[in-house]
Amino acid sequence: MRFMSKGVLALLGSGETAPGMTKVHRQLLKRLNEVRAVNLDTAYGFQENVPQMTEKLLDYFQTSLHVAFAPLHLTSYERSSELERTIFKQQVRAATYVFAGPGSPSYAMAQWEPLGLVDDLNEVLAAGGTLCFSSAATATVGAFCPPIYEIYKVGVAPYWLEGLNVMATFGLNCVVIPHYDNQEGGNYDTSRCYLGERRLALMEKELAPGVATLGVDEHTALLLDLESDTLQVLGKSHGYWRLNGQVRVLENGSVTPLEEFRTLEVVHVPAEPSAVEIPGSQPSDLAQTVLNGGPAAVEALAQLVQLSATGGEGFIDPTSLVEGVLAARVNARANGQYELADELRDALVKAGIDVQDTPQGTSWSLRDDN
Repeated sequence: MRFMSKGVLALLGSGETAPGMTKVHRQLLKRLNEVRAVNLDTAYGFQENVPQMTEKLLDYFQTSLHVAFAPLHLTSYERSSELERTIFKQQVRAATYVFAGPGSPSYAMAQWEPLGLVDDLNEVLAAGGTLCFSSAATATVGAFCPPIYEIYKVGVAPYWLEGLNVMATFGLNCVVIPHYDNQEGGNYDTSRCYLGERRLALMEKELAPGVATLGVDEHTALLLDLESDTLQVLGKSHGYWRLNGQVRVLENGSVTPLEEFRTLEVVHVPAEPSAVEIPGSQPSDLAQTVLNGGPAAVEALAQLVQLSATGGEGFIDPTSLVEGVLAARVNARANGQYELADELRDALVKAGIDVQDTPQGTSWSLRDDN
């Protein structure tokens, strides 16, 4: 049984860990032949409780869905190294289920845009995987992104940021607004993701002609399926398509052909990863690629570091792997890249390898934790 050739983008208005959304996650996971699920912590990476937020999400997926999600950590583009960014992108591309949720849309975009994450997300879709974005992350997938905190909390004049524009992959030219029916304000309007109807209407006038607004109610999911070329509404409430002052309600339970909303030519993303091609995938080959330098060096180094964390005794003979990483470390130190050299040593230590630097050179041994 093969993977489906085209994937699904699930947009959740809110409630990613609520009981009502468990059925949606289960339906999305069931369609995959192999589940390699990851959680992206970027959208809430500015908060002081990042570890606690990640733990809460991973516990939910494990307890409610019996699926172990791998935590992918990238909370700051500027404070991360090129190696860390490359590993993050490789891990996203290798996943079949990518989840991103609460936090700040503008903060997420500030990290994801320079990272070029949209290319990795589109490759997941092209390989038949699922992108499940909720709440703040949902607001990033359109052509433009609303900076919610800046407008609602800080009080700056409404404006738009560039978005990831994953929607263009489906031929849709739109922005996406989660929390569409929010009522937390009580006696004042916090709908339209806390912007309120008045401010959203003003912001829509600043969009170029033909750019629509796709709204998603709370505890509601819109499933955009590249294979069936449809938009399905699941969960508690509805979706909304707004264009030229007209609002079309996408009723709960409905399935609508995407052609009814499409104004762009569908983007055909490559079925195979577009990253720099690396000759050979064995540790010794990867190490040689690192030592050769050039465009493929960082990609190869990222693969080596990941192998050092997942390989080792019980998986593969660690000798060529460890020596490949150590060779890259020697090269890094010789070039004055001491921070990179420390990262490589740390990767080996995490994999259960003890590294000893002596005047005669570097030696290593498998750590005995018994």
